[in-house]
Amino acid sequence: MLRLARAWWRDRGQFASPRLPRHCPICDYRGVFISVGHPPRWDARCPGCGSRERHRLTELWITEGGADRFAGKRILHFAPEKVWQRRMAGQPLYETADLLQKGVTHQVDITKIPLPDAGYDIVMAHHVLEHIPDDRAAMAELFRMLKPGGIGVFSVPINPTRQETYENPAITGAAARAAHFSAPDHVRYYGLDFADRLQACGFKVEIFRLPPEREVAFGLLRDEWLYIATKPGA
Repeated sequence: MLRLARAWWRDRGQFASPRLPRHCPICDYRGVFISVGHPPRWDARCPGCGSRERHRLTELWITEGGADRFAGKRILHFAPEKVWQRRMAGQPLYETADLLQKGVTHQVDITKIPLPDAGYDIVMAHHVLEHIPDDRAAMAELFRMLKPGGIGVFSVPINPTRQETYENPAITGAAARAAHFSAPDHVRYYGLDFADRLQACGFKVEIFRLPPEREVAFGLLRDEWLYIATKPGA
């Protein structure tokens, strides 16, 4: 498989010790996962479809109990990843959005979205809000765009050892942001109060994660989960 060969060529150390076989619920690949990121995080990416942990967790939520929560739903996906664009190819109700990314359906600012109220059944944003200076404005826009009963599917980097989100607008340099917030283009590091921010915008929030044994089976992160945020209503 090409991704496996490239991974071995770039970073042979990741194969120096035995690895557990994993299962990708998106493409049904079964075998060892490969590294992703800079610096590389080993045992994270599916060599079959390229999915990362958050993509596989989302797929498991969508198909929980044999369901398809996306079937027949109008979906707006911010900062769409390639693996998800391939997964949703040919779905006429799936739309994408981003301020800078080319080829999206809507090239828009997530804090000022020029689209009608209550137009979507599902909005999705993975690892987006930590980049947005006014994340509360973005959350309010996502809430506005959902139909009553609609669902937001969100994930962000979380420091589960802290209750409060860490942010400081005076920290602006790339090196400083990487040191403080884990990446040069992040503006905060969320704590466990991320759900409180969503609730303050009107969402009803639940957390989706799997038991530890299944996290291992699907190659998920121990400190990452999905926030399933529902807009109250019919």
